[in-house]
Amino acid sequence: MNAKIEVIGLGAGDINQLPLGIYRKLITYKGDIHVRTIDHPVIESLKTEDVSFVAYDTVYESNDQFGDVYQQIVHELVQQAKETKNLIYAVPGHPMLAEKTVQLLLDQQDVQVEVIGGQSYLDSLFTSLKIDPIEGFQFIDGTSFERSQLAYKQHMVFCQVYDAFVASEVKLTLLEDLPPEYPVTIVVAAGSEQELIQTVPLVELDQSMKLSNLTSVYVPPVTDEQLNHTFTRLREVIATLRGPNGCPWDQKQTHESLRKYLIEEAYEFIEAVNNEDDEGIVEEMGDVLLQVMLHSQIGEDEGFFTIDDVIKTITEKMIRRHPHVFGNIEVSDADEVVSNWNQIKQKEKGDSPSSLLDAIPADLPQLLFAEELQKKAAKVGFDWDQPEPIWEKITEELNEVKEAIITGDEKELESEFGDVLFAVVNLLRYYDINPEIAVMRTNQKFKTRFHFIENKVKEQGLSFTELTLDELDQYWNQAKQIE
Repeated sequence: MNAKIEVIGLGAGDINQLPLGIYRKLITYKGDIHVRTIDHPVIESLKTEDVSFVAYDTVYESNDQFGDVYQQIVHELVQQAKETKNLIYAVPGHPMLAEKTVQLLLDQQDVQVEVIGGQSYLDSLFTSLKIDPIEGFQFIDGTSFERSQLAYKQHMVFCQVYDAFVASEVKLTLLEDLPPEYPVTIVVAAGSEQELIQTVPLVELDQSMKLSNLTSVYVPPVTDEQLNHTFTRLREVIATLRGPNGCPWDQKQTHESLRKYLIEEAYEFIEAVNNEDDEGIVEEMGDVLLQVMLHSQIGEDEGFFTIDDVIKTITEKMIRRHPHVFGNIEVSDADEVVSNWNQIKQKEKGDSPSSLLDAIPADLPQLLFAEELQKKAAKVGFDWDQPEPIWEKITEELNEVKEAIITGDEKELESEFGDVLFAVVNLLRYYDINPEIAVMRTNQKFKTRFHFIENKVKEQGLSFTELTLDELDQYWNQAKQIE
């Protein structure tokens, strides 16, 4: 490996920022100096001293993706180095700061790479913005980042904001979390004679001034109140409520005391879904999430587990149970997905319980418990393939109810009515109807119709006792017609 590429940083924008040794090396070099972009003030100054350059700006024009640009530049540099045995490659700023081409060069094994150094523009940027990075600082490549990476409570600087297109992408991502009027600062050629600084509303980021490869965008730390939509903020709020200066009610809650609320909130969520109420769905999902957060905070306060453990457990479970997505298993349809899921689940659980029915949670509502009993039995073939025998079973059970009524045995009557309900659940399961949701819909329907009857009675200035059942039934039918 005789060929070598020397990588030099050109500083933030002013030739006065170049270290003396690097300056001398550049002006005495015999040959063309390769540069990622010709658009840099130091290059203009060096040209007056007869330093010649080969730039890769045209590579940007011939590729749609920045990743492809960097790969092509590195490929051409390596090939040129093999031919000339030695070349200098100069980049803006410091070679080890936000320079993807340098990282790619260091990763390849074909030619030797020596990073000589240069002055980073961050020192000048911190001075110009009057910020101290010790308070928390995040440096982000504007051409390649994800929203989930952004740490809004820290000072954030986006580099590589070459043009309006990159600025627009940065703006649109930030608008997912910040208001349009949030102030951001555009900095061009920090610390040089050409330095420009302008603070604008976020929504105007890509409209305010001419952008170049010397442009950075500064986003100041965001207040807690502006992050109320984030998971981290929710976690902080719940911890505060349970903390020493928190809410007495939240502080005294336990896993046991909160049980009923989780059930209530789940049913309220289902009601919002049934009503096709999007705002209600959002609110009720939040209430369900609140229960998860409270239970997790109790676990953390008692030293047993945290919300991180909860999230890790479900994340790893989803990955394990979806090998057709995260592994190399192939499936043909949803039924095969369910089959794989159950096999993986059984393997995770280890030894089977003594009975198939032992794994059913005892605290389920009884209609759901009946459905789960039947589903477990069906897995081993104890089930009807067609609905007709189920209808016959319902008729059989209804006849037994009538017999129990004749005998006057209250316990027997209760048992036979239970058999009717159990058979109906079986029929619901055949048609893939959840019994709890079905009953919930009917209850809601009855509630709505009865409210209609109440209003009609009030409109007449009467009471229920003054109307016959037939008259009330007419209002009931009117409510049905309205539905």
